[in-house]
Amino acid sequence: KGFKFHPSMQGFEPNDRQFYPLYEAITEAGVPALFHTGQTGIGAGLPGGHGIKLRYSDPMLLDDVAADFPDLTVIMAHPSVPWVDSQISIATHKANVFIDLSGWSPKYFPPQLVKAANSMLRGKVLFGSDFPVIQVDRWMKDFENLDIKP
Repeated sequence: KGFKFHPSMQGFEPNDRQFYPLYEAITEAGVPALFHTGQTGIGAGLPGGHGIKLRYSDPMLLDDVAADFPDLTVIMAHPSVPWVDSQISIATHKANVFIDLSGWSPKYFPPQLVKAANSMLRGKVLFGSDFPVIQVDRWMKDFENLDIKP
């Protein structure tokens, strides 16, 4: 149970206060809020990216949400390329923020994210394939070659 948001596809800034009543309700329900972060393959290579604006998926917009709702579990889905350093900073700074590594082949994980997952983010990283975006067998094969500790 939980809520999933794709700010770039839905065209909204997650820290817009008009959504705060929704975050209050999610917090009261005791379920997590997962937000797509970073670039997306949807619209990639199309003229104008098919109108999709990546800036809505900047993880810095979630720093406000996590600070204003400390009892809300915030999950930043996917490596937040090109904002991985911001993603790492937010997850280490906010106890209620986690990172999900689904949707990318592990062989493309940014090195600083792998390093952080093995150290300061231990216990704050979630794993998944994001099937059918990546086939599970491919994800597992690529993951076996990744220098990351369970």
